[in-house]
Amino acid sequence: MQNVINTVKGTALGVAEYWTPVLKESKFRETGVLTPEEFVAAGDHLVHHCPTWQWAVGDESRIKSYLPHDKQFLLTRHVPCSRRCKQMEYCEEQEEIIEADDPDGGWVDTHHHDLGALGLDEKVSEMTLESKNTVIASNNTTKEMEASAGEIIHTRTYDLHITYDKYYQTPRLWLSGYDEKRKPLTVEQMYEDVSQDHAKKTVTMETHPHMPGPPMASVHPCKHAEVMKKIIQTVTEGGGELGVHMYLIIFLKFVQAVIPTIEYDYTQNFAM
Repeated sequence: MQNVINTVKGTALGVAEYWTPVLKESKFRETGVLTPEEFVAAGDHLVHHCPTWQWAVGDESRIKSYLPHDKQFLLTRHVPCSRRCKQMEYCEEQEEIIEADDPDGGWVDTHHHDLGALGLDEKVSEMTLESKNTVIASNNTTKEMEASAGEIIHTRTYDLHITYDKYYQTPRLWLSGYDEKRKPLTVEQMYEDVSQDHAKKTVTMETHPHMPGPPMASVHPCKHAEVMKKIIQTVTEGGGELGVHMYLIIFLKFVQAVIPTIEYDYTQNFAM
């Protein structure tokens, strides 16, 4: 039933997006949304600082005129996922309900205290970028990771896309998963790698706006602007200033609450 509801909602939102005018005036600081130009600026910043991400075009018949032809969406490939989120045991002390009044049960940040950077109740003194080391398997052969005890773990990988959602005026994350032999994961297998508080609610299967083919898993953007607005307010209250160019780096931080075992957030970190 939930899948049927999601399909109906997706169709309705597709129609609404078609008739929604393109945002021209910046409202980033007031509401946490982006214009297409701001999305591109934030994307350029992400690509510059995180070279695993790159701009992509997609299907020529699905080009969005309000975005540059060669910068339709962002893409990173072969992101490792060595653990099943479904099998993880979360501790309530590590959780925080970010949107408690959400009828779907709220946006649960399962790594709230671990991430630190998104502790919305913390005062902000400064923001910095720092590099992290990573090892990524970048071919189509079997992906393997060696555990600390010498155990070999066959690792799933994901291709991640970030698009601009014209209706919600925010970025939107899309996921396509593969097993260790680069065979596409089934829908149910991908849901194993999603926080169970968000599976089939925050994360649904929908049609990619730039790519043909079967539906892809997508993190629904309905709460993105609200979360970003709160982060902006926290930075401001701490005496800092958050530039719009940082949007996607921060966006990838708070979306990680939904897919905590997909290890895409390895090249850059920011501290507040």
